[in-house]
Amino acid sequence: MAGSPGRDEDLATLATALAWRQAGHGVAVATVISTWGSAPRREGSHLAVREDGLFAGSVSGGCVEADVILAAQDLIAASAGHAVLDYGVADTVAWTAGLACGGRITILVQRLADDALPPALVADVLAATQDGQTAAISSDPGSGASAAGEDGPFVRRYPPPRQLFIIGAVHIAQALVPLAQALGVAPTVIDPRGLFAADARFAGLDLDRRWPDEVLPGALNPASAVVALTHDPKIDDVALAAALRSPAHYIAALGSRKNHASRLERLAAQGFGPDDLARIHGPAGLAIGAVGPAEIALSIAAEMTAAWRHALTR
Repeated sequence: MAGSPGRDEDLATLATALAWRQAGHGVAVATVISTWGSAPRREGSHLAVREDGLFAGSVSGGCVEADVILAAQDLIAASAGHAVLDYGVADTVAWTAGLACGGRITILVQRLADDALPPALVADVLAATQDGQTAAISSDPGSGASAAGEDGPFVRRYPPPRQLFIIGAVHIAQALVPLAQALGVAPTVIDPRGLFAADARFAGLDLDRRWPDEVLPGALNPASAVVALTHDPKIDDVALAAALRSPAHYIAALGSRKNHASRLERLAAQGFGPDDLARIHGPAGLAIGAVGPAEIALSIAAEMTAAWRHALTR
């Protein structure tokens, strides 16, 4: 009963590329394989290009896309080869294209073909991540060939799709759902209370009216986040206990520091140790002086993102 499946933007680009290939189009995929300085896109970012120039994804935020697309079309037309493209602020092409950020990027362009980036490999990666597993593609910029695993010169790891389990169909949840969706995180709202769990309050999202301990066990993986918002220990504590028994990367609960201290005491009485309890962010959200549901939801989304990017300091 979750919302639309979340998917890393680069996995979404690969899915688009594979769909084009399966529809009979010539396709190439460009990948950022190294960056330096203030490069506009992170290492591993993908751009998919069709033979007619239609493209999806990004390798530079628009700075050098036009040049990369032309190179990709040349490879598709030739039905052979690969390209390794370097761009920096001093390069004529990059400057003309607008890469004036002071950074430098190197891009590997491959055809979506068995002798380059095999379509079957892309399909396997998409299937594995959708099944909650991490997958990896190893690529050799020298030969232009890719294979499964982590043995090559350049390795791109793909985590499973991110998901957020929101405990409590409350006002903050209404603001948090669209924020999560905009971040590519699939939200599931869980609330066994019929008064709150009204579909009309969450347009387009099927609410899960089961108790958290019926939903969460077996559903959580390292790409999962759990946020408890009900203020009701009978519901929140059950959800937090299930989350602590999982590899979820972000666990948080709303409430004052006093309420959070009491919550930790109750969970400790269930056998959870200090290291377990330290995983719970409480009160939930970054300290941005948030006022009102929208700002609180923003602070939670920001903290969840920081946890995913390993950028939290507490």
